[in-house]
Amino acid sequence: MAQEVRGVIAPGKDQPVRVETIVIPDPGPGEAVVRVQACGVCHTDLHYKQGGINDEFPFLLGHEAAGVVESVGEGVSEVAPGDFVVLNWRAVCGQCRACERGRPWYCFNTHNAKQKMTLTDGTELSPALGIGAFAEKTLVAAGQCTKVDPAVSPAVAGLLGCGVMAGIGAAINTGQVGRGDSVAVIGCGGVGDAAVAGSLLAGAAKIIAVDIDDRKLETARTLGATHTVNSRETDPVEAIRELTGGHGADVVIEAVGRPETYRQAFYARDLAGTVVLVGVPTPEMKLELPLLDVFGRGGALKSSWYGDCLPSRDFPMLVDLHLQGRLPLDAFVTETIALDQVEAAFDRMHAGDVLRSVVVL
Repeated sequence: MAQEVRGVIAPGKDQPVRVETIVIPDPGPGEAVVRVQACGVCHTDLHYKQGGINDEFPFLLGHEAAGVVESVGEGVSEVAPGDFVVLNWRAVCGQCRACERGRPWYCFNTHNAKQKMTLTDGTELSPALGIGAFAEKTLVAAGQCTKVDPAVSPAVAGLLGCGVMAGIGAAINTGQVGRGDSVAVIGCGGVGDAAVAGSLLAGAAKIIAVDIDDRKLETARTLGATHTVNSRETDPVEAIRELTGGHGADVVIEAVGRPETYRQAFYARDLAGTVVLVGVPTPEMKLELPLLDVFGRGGALKSSWYGDCLPSRDFPMLVDLHLQGRLPLDAFVTETIALDQVEAAFDRMHAGDVLRSVVVL
């Protein structure tokens, strides 16, 4: 029997979000209904509201979430009612060419629930990243649910569903940061700070945080940065080279997603070093680099999709590390808020006043 719950929708481009009654259908084959306990306010949700993803309004926002499985549909074996799960937006198919080659984190056929959640008048909703978790309950594909240790706080666990996983994975999975490496992270929002934490976890010897906001740089220090550079005041390429013996960093992680910061990352790496782009650019952005420099500097230029994570492998591991006191995920939670405070949280995010606001239900 369908249920009615409260959820936050974006009704139209740049319009204020509002809390509405949402209809959640019973789960069909391969689907699950999850009672949401916490959901982070991510920049991607703001992009949906601004029309920067697509124009399939109204959107049911929220995707960085954790909660408890309430019910499952036919054929579901991954999870069962009562399981505590983190939601992910890349449920792998297991059958595409990437999955068959043993690289499921590159799955080309990720999927979501087939049924639609609606408003009470029948208007179909587009769930953000196929999740829609700014709601008391949501309908997802069962493969989007990853079981983790229920001892972890939902407000902390949910952050692995997007930004924190993207940053940690950019360092560990994509950049393959190793013991003794030098790392520079350009852009110290939630994703960049997670890349700092991931680099520390991987054993990097030198971690250089770069941003234009001293507040963000101080937060990066608390998460493991050994050096900071305010790029509004100092040329970051020269500063990174100076801090690495004139060579450049072994791995440079670009967590902004702009051509000018990508160029900085490109020239701030050592010869044969690695650049990882995890910041998300907009469609109109163009990058121009001398092709001879691309050839002559060698190394690798990589893009990191969701931190190249495999949720079934990475989420439980990172939760365990947090519970052991080795990964301070709680440091990413600036504030907890209610559903009707999401619009104000977007304003604080835009002003750079928070690392993460988390809706707690």
